[in-house]
Amino acid sequence: MTTPPDIRHQPDRRRFTTTVEGHEAELEYRIDGGVMDITHVVVPDQVGGRGIASQLTLAAFEQARADGLNVRPTCPYAAAWAERHPEFNQLLA
Repeated sequence: MTTPPDIRHQPDRRRFTTTVEGHEAELEYRIDGGVMDITHVVVPDQVGGRGIASQLTLAAFEQARADGLNVRPTCPYAAAWAERHPEFNQLLA
């Protein structure tokens, strides 16, 4: 992906979304006791392999940091992303 997608945070729906070529990708989370629990990251196959899931996960971690929250990546993708980005270890719950 050459340019980061336009990621929108929808705190009332507890998700981050972006639309690429008409396909919506999303990251869903829960907030529980000062912890953002990333439960689901989904990117449609039609736009997969472009780093969209990574950008959504980065946006969620950055939002958690800004909000003073820790992060629990229960989604397998988010957990693998966190392992590849040790610069966010201090946020892990």
